Amino acid sequence: MPKALLLTLILALLLPGWAHAQRMEGDRAGASGLYEAEVAVGSQTESARQSGFQRALAQVLGKLSGDSAVARRPGVARELRRADDFVEHYDYRQDEGRSAAGSPTYTTMLVVRFREADVNAIAGALGLPVWPEPRPKPVLWLAIDDGSGPRLVALGQNNVARPVLDRALERGFRLGLPGGSAAERAAVGAIWRGDTAAIARLSARYNPPMQLIGKLYRDGSGWKADWTFVDNGRVLSNWSEEGVQARAVIASGADGAANALVRRYAKASPVGEPGVQRIVVTGINSASDYVRLSAWLQSTSVVRGIRPLRATPNSLEVELDLLTGLAGFRRVLDESVLVESGANIEGLPPEFQLR
Repeated sequence: MPKALLLTLILALLLPGWAHAQRMEGDRAGASGLYEAEVAVGSQTESARQSGFQRALAQVLGKLSGDSAVARRPGVARELRRADDFVEHYDYRQDEGRSAAGSPTYTTMLVVRFREADVNAIAGALGLPVWPEPRPKPVLWLAIDDGSGPRLVALGQNNVARPVLDRALERGFRLGLPGGSAAERAAVGAIWRGDTAAIARLSARYNPPMQLIGKLYRDGSGWKADWTFVDNGRVLSNWSEEGVQARAVIASGADGAANALVRRYAKASPVGEPGVQRIVVTGINSASDYVRLSAWLQSTSVVRGIRPLRATPNSLEVELDLLTGLAGFRRVLDESVLVESGANIEGLPPEFQLR
């Protein structure tokens, strides 16, 4: 039996249900774009959909920023709670798989696309880092030793690499696989001994000159992977991952590569520092006007607190505790609710008009 086919069969046996549930690269529905995400939901009810929208927006903000923990950043949770306001369109998909016992399983996936301008506005207002496009597609050089010697995972065995390929998509970039020529299959020795220069030379025919190099092997009753990420001949990061499930250990390669790329290429949007800012709002002619203004301010992620100071006919001076200063506040203005006056005078509180 050819070694490539043997490797695929072995990994399918090691990872129950893998072969039945996987799709070929490029067949993923809907979640490959930067502003798209797919999440598992328990049903197609309104409550399940709203929860799914929040998780999908967190995934999109994670792809945009490169930060897998973006949901814990200040101000993000409030934006996630109104994720449905930013949805451009959504759909459902049924995925069929197999359990460890071999019985069929079905998962409902919610596929969501968010409006690009709205997502960019959230990132800008909150000062989130942005990992610009176009993004690189590093080559994955993965060797696996299941006890019978290391072998290369090439394009013909992409189902074996599916966890790391899919995880890379979730982190906002793609990974490529080598074609699997005789010279490339012989490179497993260089992968195993950590000869990054040899792999970089072999990878010269692929663009860009970036390599994610990993070796997966048995470690007691579980698995261990050692990873190296190389950018144009320079080692940016080394890390290892251990676990009982081979799929999770393989997927860890994409996380480490994404973290290395983000540290090197992501830039935070310039916004103001947290602080207190006085503003004057005109167009306040009734209690309902004040309630509408207050409700909008409280829904805005950059406003952490509101304190009315002085009311005059048709206007109100308020003090705002702003997460990203006046610059961040200006980025979230909704012109259907509040617009900035063109007659502001330097040294005086800026004036805004309630519509």
